[in-house]
Amino acid sequence: MKQIEAVVANINDLNDGQMRQVSVGETEILLSRIDGKFYAVGAHCSHYKAPLADGVLSGHNVVCPWHNAYFDVTTGDQVEPPGLDALACYKVRIEGENVIVSVPEETTGLRSLPPQASPAMAQFNPNADGRTFVILGAGAAGVHAAETLRVAGYQGRIVMITQDNKLPYDRTKLSKDYFIGKTSSEEMPLRSPDFFKEQAIEVLLNKRVEQVQTTAKAITFSDGDSLTYDALLVATGGKPRQLDIPGADLQNILTLRSFDDADRILTAIKQKGQAVVIGSSFIGMETASGLSQHGLQVTVVSPDSVPFKKTLGEEIGKIFQQVHEENGVSFKLGRKAVQFEGSDKVEAVILDNGDRLQADIVIIGVGVQPATDFLKGVDLHPKDGSVVVDEYLRAGDHIYAAGDIARYPDWRTNESIRVEHWRVAAQQGRIAANNMVGKAVKFRGLPLFWTMQFNFPLRYLGHAQSWDEIIVDGDLQKQEFIAFYTKNNQVLAVATSHRDTETAAISELMRLNQMLTVEELRRGTVDLIQRQ
Repeated sequence: MKQIEAVVANINDLNDGQMRQVSVGETEILLSRIDGKFYAVGAHCSHYKAPLADGVLSGHNVVCPWHNAYFDVTTGDQVEPPGLDALACYKVRIEGENVIVSVPEETTGLRSLPPQASPAMAQFNPNADGRTFVILGAGAAGVHAAETLRVAGYQGRIVMITQDNKLPYDRTKLSKDYFIGKTSSEEMPLRSPDFFKEQAIEVLLNKRVEQVQTTAKAITFSDGDSLTYDALLVATGGKPRQLDIPGADLQNILTLRSFDDADRILTAIKQKGQAVVIGSSFIGMETASGLSQHGLQVTVVSPDSVPFKKTLGEEIGKIFQQVHEENGVSFKLGRKAVQFEGSDKVEAVILDNGDRLQADIVIIGVGVQPATDFLKGVDLHPKDGSVVVDEYLRAGDHIYAAGDIARYPDWRTNESIRVEHWRVAAQQGRIAANNMVGKAVKFRGLPLFWTMQFNFPLRYLGHAQSWDEIIVDGDLQKQEFIAFYTKNNQVLAVATSHRDTETAAISELMRLNQMLTVEELRRGTVDLIQRQ
């Protein structure tokens, strides 16, 4: 393929540990210098195309400033999700004091799985490895697990099973960009049908599991089919919780979890009107934001006194409420829905204080329950039915769990936690896959989630079930801040808005267990970017 090359820098322009974005023709490149040597890779994250030069460089890894994917700048390999593809890696040479980079005439800046991990279907020989690895679920954990199995060199059969009717898609966009029309349905799939065919990954759609018998290593399906496995990853995610109150079976009372859910809601709201969202969860509040942007009059009903108070604290929760109210959303806080009224379709929501809210559509956003009731012979947590796993994400003999259903030991606090985040699911899918092929890798991931409500973005790193103090750097009202959640002189979690580069630095400090002390944060004199 024809190459284009250009002088992109002088050798003295970058010191060791520095990076910058440069261009060769129309191709944008991330140029970095490590141990006296220059490297060039694609300039944009494979997740949502964030400019990696706005992130931080730590050792060989660049941390994406948006959702904290990690890439090795010496090879382009993805080290941490949520992206799937690696970065393209370009040739660099030095002539005198000039740094020269050459790139193919046509390049996307990304690359998929390495060639050695891509057994084309025509060349794939299932007899080379007679094992069958099954993945239940086709969300973030399932997709990352399937691809990681191939990257790890596994040549046996991979079967991914989902009750959905679509190939794996980006679920995080359902209540965000897809819901408000910024992303089309064609942009939602994570991989094309050809990709799964090329990687010899079987994806069974519309397949509902009836039972998993772990002692027999057998799966039975609701249609009567059965399948045996040599190793199993359960990554079935959560089922939206419903309200067991009169009228709950009326039409236009919906949840938002799947692609079909989103399309049903978008079809139902074409007539505009009044919408009631039950629950001030993240999915509930993101849906309220989307419904309002579609021109509906939206009311959020929640038993909480302030949205997100238990997760983010009262002050930040009130900022979210304020942003919603400024955009026309109303709140009924400290209240519960006790009845839905209507003939065929819902017409009103009755609250526990007797208030009657007119409703043309109701969205239930009161959380999810782990989808695990089909598992037999697996240790389920008595509180929520989640799958209890060890630090290797192992739930039993040749069975692993990842994502929303997995209750795992937090390596930072030793607490048993369950985290319903897309990035955690992706991280755990990768770790579980490595362990399925015998690599014995411990899960030491750092939880991260993100939300966008109207024009208010927030990222949340770590996990804090409670805290002693919230130390804020910045201005909450201007929505430009870092909030540190501390307990026992340790930073357990961080919430940030419009502080992307520092968020990437914090991610790396927390991963390395080198986070600032509470006293340093109180003094406010430490440069987070320089510290990492």
